[in-house]
Amino acid sequence: MTFHAKFSGYADPTLHAAGLYIGGKWQSGSGITVLDPSTGNLLAEVSDASIEDAQRAVDAADAAAAGWRATPARQRSEILRRWYQLMTQHAEELATLIALENGKALADARGEVAYAAEFFRWYAEEATRIPGEFRHTPSGSHNILVDHEPTGIAVLITPWNFPAAMATRKIGPALAAGCTVILKPASETPLTAYAMARLGEEAGVPPGVVNVLTTSNPGVITNAMLADPRVRKLSFTGSTGVGRVLLAEAAKSVVSCSMELGGNAPFIVFDDADLEAALDGAMIAKMRNAGEACTAANRFYVQAGIHDAFVAGLTARMKSLKIGPGYDPETQCGPMITQNAVRKIDRLVSEALAAGARATTGGKPLTENGYFYPPTVLENVPVNASIAREEIFGPVAPVYKFESDDEAIRLANNTEYGLAAYIYSRDLKRAMKVGKRIETGMLGINRGLMSDPAAPFGGVKQSGIGREGGVTGILEFMEPKYYAVDY
Repeated sequence: MTFHAKFSGYADPTLHAAGLYIGGKWQSGSGITVLDPSTGNLLAEVSDASIEDAQRAVDAADAAAAGWRATPARQRSEILRRWYQLMTQHAEELATLIALENGKALADARGEVAYAAEFFRWYAEEATRIPGEFRHTPSGSHNILVDHEPTGIAVLITPWNFPAAMATRKIGPALAAGCTVILKPASETPLTAYAMARLGEEAGVPPGVVNVLTTSNPGVITNAMLADPRVRKLSFTGSTGVGRVLLAEAAKSVVSCSMELGGNAPFIVFDDADLEAALDGAMIAKMRNAGEACTAANRFYVQAGIHDAFVAGLTARMKSLKIGPGYDPETQCGPMITQNAVRKIDRLVSEALAAGARATTGGKPLTENGYFYPPTVLENVPVNASIAREEIFGPVAPVYKFESDDEAIRLANNTEYGLAAYIYSRDLKRAMKVGKRIETGMLGINRGLMSDPAAPFGGVKQSGIGREGGVTGILEFMEPKYYAVDY
């Protein structure tokens, strides 16, 4: 622990090793080691929840449910607002903690904290604007009143790549709607979740409204909670494979599900694009969080007339990035989350190279301590290579050449995923027409970043069910209730 003794306050990993957070109380324990991906060194050890712990969390959420549901919307709003303010106040500490356990560059971590806090501010406002409806029936026989009520206890499962933002994007609307929650963060990055729980406690979240569990056996623990009839909502962000398993399990109890799953985002650059703007956008869309993002540009389709200039410009920019520990302020590309992540990236790149692709920079894992893979650009990549079908989740940009609009659309849609896509063109009409034909839930036009708390985030096809964020996000945690009224 002395290696990280310089980190204090919420940035201190040992502060968050107290254990599970259930019913407003901390339960100390051990069993899950949290490592610094920059070095492989131990940061802290946190509790490994049992089925009994999960049951206690459901009990705590149930005990708090009636009171939280009855809490006036304005009061729920003020608690979320204070939570936002506390996150902002401790932003640098939280960013450092994220950089430590996740490995992302400090600049990215700061951006994540700001983004994550905005969900609390947004849903602090939405809590007081829950919609209702009044209509007359066409027959004139009675009146229709529609209210929205909290769904109930919600299990929230979040990934390691955005440990703060994925939690607030779920907790914010759930609490605004009047639901109590059990958060299960990824075991690779649990410290940020526990830091968030401490801030929530300070903001005035009542005991049992937010509970946090870490476990090395997520399938068994999650299944036990989903089997409890008091649990009525599952919100999951993660891989499509795990999402399919959870959907099947939730179906046994007819639990409402929101699923934000995998992505394979195409980044289309037309001949008439502003080259420098396209390169700026490509670096954001590809290298945010070192490519470990579900919205990351996974396939670069560049029209023949601008292809060579784009490859040259992207290569120069990727080659210039400084690699290092996430918490080093000068780092621009941090480590991958685990050694297994590096092995997967290396497999995809090696297969592409063997099939005829060429690396213009990078292309091999780094050998120093930690889990590093260098920023890499591949050209002449076969469109049927594994790297074109699988989510890379790393700093690798495969570039493919295309000729016509129809070809770009066909290539972009040649995937089971449909989360995000990007288009660069000076002709907005052309971009909109092409975008209309791309099977995706989100589209960035002349922008490399699309995520916003005020916008609905989610995908189509195998990329998910439902939306997070925006005015629709709170409705994911509510049920419409119809009253047929005579008066």
